[in-house]
Amino acid sequence: MSTNLTVNQNSKIRNLAIIAHVDHGKTTLVDALLKQGQVFRANQDVGELIMDSNPLERERGITILAKNASVNYKGVKINIIDTPGHADFSGEVERIMNMADGCLLLVDAVDGPMPQTTYVLRQALQQNVKPMVLINKIDRPEARVPEVIEMIQDLFLELATNADQLEFPIFYASAKQGYATADMNTPGTDMTPLFEAILDSVPPPTGDPEAPLQMLVAALDYDNYKGQVAIGRITRGTIRLKDGISLLSATGEPTNHNLERIFVYHGMQRVEVAEAVAGDIVAVTGPEGVSIGDTISSQEHHDALPTITIEEPTVRMTFGVSTSPFMGKEGDHCTSRNLHDRLMRELRTNVSLQVETTASPDIFLVAGRGELHLSILVETMRRENFEFQVSRPEPVTKVVDGKIHEPYEILNISTNEQYVGPLTEYLSGHLAQLRDMRYDENGYVHMEYKIPTRGLIGFNSFFLRTTRGDGVKNSTFLSYEPMEGHLKTQPGGVLVASERGMAVTYGLLNAQGRGDTFIDPGTQVYEGMIVGSHRREGDIEINVCKEKKLTNMRSSTADVAKRLNATIVMSLEEALEFISDDELVEVTPLNFRLRKMALSALDRKHRRRDGVGTRG
Repeated sequence: MSTNLTVNQNSKIRNLAIIAHVDHGKTTLVDALLKQGQVFRANQDVGELIMDSNPLERERGITILAKNASVNYKGVKINIIDTPGHADFSGEVERIMNMADGCLLLVDAVDGPMPQTTYVLRQALQQNVKPMVLINKIDRPEARVPEVIEMIQDLFLELATNADQLEFPIFYASAKQGYATADMNTPGTDMTPLFEAILDSVPPPTGDPEAPLQMLVAALDYDNYKGQVAIGRITRGTIRLKDGISLLSATGEPTNHNLERIFVYHGMQRVEVAEAVAGDIVAVTGPEGVSIGDTISSQEHHDALPTITIEEPTVRMTFGVSTSPFMGKEGDHCTSRNLHDRLMRELRTNVSLQVETTASPDIFLVAGRGELHLSILVETMRRENFEFQVSRPEPVTKVVDGKIHEPYEILNISTNEQYVGPLTEYLSGHLAQLRDMRYDENGYVHMEYKIPTRGLIGFNSFFLRTTRGDGVKNSTFLSYEPMEGHLKTQPGGVLVASERGMAVTYGLLNAQGRGDTFIDPGTQVYEGMIVGSHRREGDIEINVCKEKKLTNMRSSTADVAKRLNATIVMSLEEALEFISDDELVEVTPLNFRLRKMALSALDRKHRRRDGVGTRG
C-alpha cells in the first residue's frame, strides 16, 4: 500500500529549477509557462515579468530573490523554482536547489553560457538534479545556435558530477513569442513541447508518504498575521494540519510545536490545504524560532537532514546610525535599535549575509557575497524609510597559517577592441592577471582575468565610463589566496563644503573652477559634505553657499550669463565605489549624500596628524 501511494501521489508532482544568466529571458519564459498553464483568468491583465514581484527586480531587470510558483499540465503539478542569475545572490541558489529534482538551463542563442550561469549550474549538478537545456531567443538574426550547443556541451563536460548528467535534451525557444520546439527546422506554436519534456525528463520526487515526516527548511518568510513561515520540500511522510511536529536545529535540543497552517503553491498564490504529501513544496506556520537549514520531523522520529551549506561572504561594509546634521529630517527609522532590529530581521531570510557588532553600539559590520548583494540591501532599507550611513566596501580577509588571505575572483570581459588598452592598464594596476584572450569575427575581444576582490571594488564605474556601455563583464568567486601587492591608486581628491547652507550658482561656479560638482543650486549642504571631485591629490574645502556681493558698479560683461557645467549624478553603487576609507555615504529615503567621516575641518586635521589617511 505504501508503494502504491508513493507512485500514485508523487508521480503527479515535478519540481523544476530554472537557471539562466541575467537578461537571457528566464523571467519571460516563466511568464509564458504560467500563461499557458492557465494560472490566470482569461480576461486577467497580468502584464509581463510576473515572477519579478520585487520593485528592485523590475527596475534592474534581474532576479534577486528565489521564488516559487506552480502550473498544472495534464494533471501533473509542476513546481517552478525561479533562481537568481547573479553570483552575488548565491545564497538564494544554494538554499533552494535542494528542493528541485530537475533543472532547466536557459541559454541565450547569441551569448551562450555565461560565467554566472556556470556558478548556478554547478550548484544544481552537485545536488544531482536531472538537467535539461533550452536555447532561447532563436528568433534573433544574430543567433548562433550550433556554436552555443558546443559551448554548452563543453560546460557540462567541465561541471558534470556523473556520466548521466551528460545526457540531456536540448530545446529551442523564443520566450518572448511564447513558443518552444524540439527541432530548429520545425517552428513551434506554444510551450507544449517543453511541458511534455518536463514530464518525461524530470523524475518525480521520491519519498514514502506513509513514512515518518521529514522536511528541510529552505526558505523563510514573515507575515504580520500568520507569523513566521517556513518553506521547503517534504522529503518523506505526510504533513497534516494541527499535527505535532519537532524542530531539529543544528545546535540545541529538539523542540515540539503544532502546525497551524499549511500552504501549497497554485500559480503565483499560496493556497491553504489540510495536508500535503512527500515531494510537494509547502509553506507552514506554527514552529517558532525556525531557521534555514532546520529539519521539521515527526515527534516520534528525530531524523535530521543534512543542513544547507552556504559559502562565506567576500565583501563587507559598516552600517551605522547617521551622524549627519540633517539626521531625522527625511526618514522615520534613525536609531541604533531600529538599525539593529532591521539587520537581524534580514538575517532570518538572507542566509549568505553576516552581521557583527563593533566596539561602537551605533555601528554594525555587514558582510555579503559582493558589492551588488550589499547595495541591494542598502537600497531596500532606504525604501523602507531608514536613515543610516555606510562605508566603502572592502574584502573579507582571513588568516591561514599565519598569513592574511583574501578572496580572488575570475573576471570575464567582452568589449570592443578599441577599449582593450585603458582596461588593461587599469586592471594591471589592480593586480589582475590575464589568463585568456581571444578575438571574434565581430571585432570584439573576450578576456579572462584572475583578480583579487579588492581590485574589483570601483571597477564597475570605470568599465561603464571607458566602454561607454559597449561591453559586458562578469565575475565569480574563485578561492582565498595570500594577500600580495598594493593597488595603484588614481590621483584625485574631493571638494568638501566648508559651511552649512544652501548651494548657490556663484558658489558652484567657484567650485567648478577647481573640479567637477555633484550637486545643483538649491541643494542643502553641511560642513564636511562632499560636493565634488578634482584631479589633484588632497581635499579642497570650498564654500558653495557663497553669494556674489552686490555693488553699484557695472561692467560691460555684467549681463553675460554664466552657466554651470553639467552636474555628475551617481548611482548608489557608483557612490559606494567612489568614496575612500575616510568617507561615508549618508542614505535617506529621499537622497544619498557623500560626506567625510569627520565633518569638522579641525577634526580632519587632527586625523591626518594622527596618521588616519585621507585622499592623497
